[in-house]
Amino acid sequence: MGIVRIEDALRLAREAELDLVEVAPMARPPVVKLMDYGKFKYENAQKARESRRNQTNTVIKEMKLRPKIDSHDYETKKGHVVRFLKAGDKVKITIMFRGREQSRPELGYNLLKRLADDVDEFGFVESSPKQDGRNMLMVLGPHKKKTEARAEAQAERDRRAAARQADADAEQRELAERRAQAAAEAEAAPKRRRGPADNLDPDIDLS
Repeated sequence: MGIVRIEDALRLAREAELDLVEVAPMARPPVVKLMDYGKFKYENAQKARESRRNQTNTVIKEMKLRPKIDSHDYETKKGHVVRFLKAGDKVKITIMFRGREQSRPELGYNLLKRLADDVDEFGFVESSPKQDGRNMLMVLGPHKKKTEARAEAQAERDRRAAARQADADAEQRELAERRAQAAAEAEAAPKRRRGPADNLDPDIDLS
């Protein structure tokens, strides 16, 4: 509407049943806007909530290994790394050298390369192996974002719950069918007629 007197702006706001909101107080003259301020605050709150919901909270897990780790421990720790990556988390791998092991950095490098190759399906090397004092570090990043991993995990939980419910429903139907069949068989079975001998006391001596 261009430049208007403050009294006219307030009158326009009252007539339109809107609020007069200052949006650029440092401008000369100041810039104001006619709007429903309550609705404006509500929509901004909704956008902020949606933004927080979609925000990816990056978590960095850490896994420590020794250069001469045995195969069983390696498989266990690799399983943890895979679980972290599948959950959408980054993983920092630390190779800890002790004593004379520090003179054999290739042991740590080869172990990190082996681990990266083994978990290639779930993650990638985000930060290449590098020496950090007595340790050697490498960071693995997940192929899937955390939001995607959570959605897949929830879908899997829903699928399992649906499968369990389907099994329970099938079991209930089978039980009901068995009961109905047993009742039908009992109803169809011929009833035995009672004869005179049925009224006799077995303890009476008839001789």
